[in-house]
Amino acid sequence: MSEHASPLLFEAVSRPQQSLNRTGMRVVAVVLVLGFGLSGLLFTLLGAWPVLGFAGAELALVLGLFVLHRRWAGRCIERISLSHDQLRILRIDGQGRAYEAVLEPYWARLRVEEGAAARLMIGQRGQESEIGLYLNEDEKRDLARALTAALGRYREPRFDNPQLR
Repeated sequence: MSEHASPLLFEAVSRPQQSLNRTGMRVVAVVLVLGFGLSGLLFTLLGAWPVLGFAGAELALVLGLFVLHRRWAGRCIERISLSHDQLRILRIDGQGRAYEAVLEPYWARLRVEEGAAARLMIGQRGQESEIGLYLNEDEKRDLARALTAALGRYREPRFDNPQLR
């Protein structure tokens, strides 16, 4: 961080939900290996041994997709930060591509689009971005309330001068 960077007034960081940790992933892998192994053994005993190759390929595909999903979801991040001079939205997707929008905080407007799935939009002067992509509807509303309050404090600062008391 540079020495001239202004302090943060608000920051929100979100990541996609990951239901499986390392231990859960290992349990799923063991269950899948046992299931495919037992079915492969059954088909081998019945004389349909070519099924083993297909079962092994399916197992490798399923486990590979699990690993890829966990890796990509682990890289995703969305950071919204408000400082004295800018409102910055930084989003990094699973492949490492970054999207960044820098808005003037005084002109930034936030709105919640209700519908089948709530969307949280922020924009200024014709430029609009969706935020809170990794959040559920309640979390989006909480983010909207918190960010609206932070933008309100930015636009109408309260100065506490002890000499004026």
